[in-house]
Amino acid sequence: MSYLVPLPVVVPLFGAALALVLGRRPIAQRAISVTALVVTLAVAVLLLWRAHWHGPLVVHIGGWRAPLGIVLVADQLAALMLVVSAAVTLCVLLYSIGEEERADPGEHTPVVIYHPTYLVMTSGVTNAFLAGDLFSLFVGFEVLLAASYVLLTIGGTEERIRAGTTYVVVGLVSSLIFLTAIGLVYASTGTLNLAQMVGRLDALSADLRLALHGVLLLAFAIKAAVFPLAAWLPDSYPTAPAPVTAVFAGLLTKIGIYAIIRTETLLFPDGRAADLLLVLALLTMLVGILGAVAQSDIKRLLSFTLVSHIGYLLFGVALTSGPGLAAAIFYVVHHITVQTTLFLAAGLVERRAGSTNLDRIGGLARVAPLLGVLFLVPALNLSGVPPFSGFLGKLGLLQAGVSAGGVLPWLVVVAGTLTSLLTLYATTKVWSLAFWRPPRLVDPEAPARLPRLMVGATTVLVLLGVGLTVAAGPLFGVSTEAADDLRQRVPYVRAVFPGGPP
Repeated sequence: MSYLVPLPVVVPLFGAALALVLGRRPIAQRAISVTALVVTLAVAVLLLWRAHWHGPLVVHIGGWRAPLGIVLVADQLAALMLVVSAAVTLCVLLYSIGEEERADPGEHTPVVIYHPTYLVMTSGVTNAFLAGDLFSLFVGFEVLLAASYVLLTIGGTEERIRAGTTYVVVGLVSSLIFLTAIGLVYASTGTLNLAQMVGRLDALSADLRLALHGVLLLAFAIKAAVFPLAAWLPDSYPTAPAPVTAVFAGLLTKIGIYAIIRTETLLFPDGRAADLLLVLALLTMLVGILGAVAQSDIKRLLSFTLVSHIGYLLFGVALTSGPGLAAAIFYVVHHITVQTTLFLAAGLVERRAGSTNLDRIGGLARVAPLLGVLFLVPALNLSGVPPFSGFLGKLGLLQAGVSAGGVLPWLVVVAGTLTSLLTLYATTKVWSLAFWRPPRLVDPEAPARLPRLMVGATTVLVLLGVGLTVAAGPLFGVSTEAADDLRQRVPYVRAVFPGGPP
């Protein structure tokens, strides 16, 4: 089944080409985009099943064997990320199709480029998850970032161009740092293949390994929006159209976290950066959630909660233990799903009320009760209210922190508990002001009924978030096995080099 491995990259790219050719036929464009993502999701499920029962799948592009050729590797972690990312991007695409306009009222959105660009971004995401060498990971980042530049500024408003400029500058700086790290790694080890680097990095001096580790970690921390490198995110994401903001919030920062997980376990498993990561996790949690509490706009508030919950993911990685890493993987799946859902719900709020400013809207629970449910359920999930998956993921992380012992882990446990309570406060504030108080719609001409496809796509993601709770046992099982494989390193290396790396 190794022939399936490149399909999550190739199918969206092929779909993007067809969608661009059929730019004057919007119905055909939509059909192609949906079909491409449905196929990608089906392939991702098959890859996860195969990796879970039979180990990692590897394909050597063009028949060139590693380390000379490009290698794509679908182990349990990569396949799990493929499944959740394909499901989320498909739902967001359906949501965007349900919109009558993708830009602000009265503006024309270049629909011709939306679907091709969206599919190119999806291909970049899947390539990053499957990359078996640092340069392929870099290419995946650059493909998705180039597409995200277009999606972020779609509509061409002054506000979006200004936010897009910040996003572009930050993206270029992080890419330059990553490219520099790639050059340093190649000069030090003579290879960029991840499996081959395992033995060669172990043979380097401790100081040189620490320097290479630090440069890679800096590049990925910017992409993951880790404090103090996260100031760009709350200013960039809220200005984009709702579907774009949703998929950015759900996926793009998680690719940075995925890269950190991969490098911390496969390349630098000695845990020398653990204390630094614990401190960064603590600060990311607290600064992000304090920023969220201070916001009066739903999308900005959600952007700050996104930053704060990156701290939970970093916490699990920093613990360097099997339970901590397993809980982090579980929480990545949870957070991608729930954060995307909340941004889609915020888009529905903006469409129904004409604004997401909490000082200007109210009473949505009365005029749109279904919308109230679509926001409340993922909000409680994100806050970690039992028995939702957010509670289970946080519980796993906090238990792993307590088991680790030490001052720093205990401080992060306390910060995580406080962050969860403040998240509940922030989401409750949104509920009480936007949904519970007397009706106050800023736009009296806003549509009384929301498009069914937008509501349907959001509902599917809400149910998927609830489904994570129902399937928490099996999902934790997969996460635990993926964590064990990552910490052992042997399954990954043997899959790429059955006879051992040269």
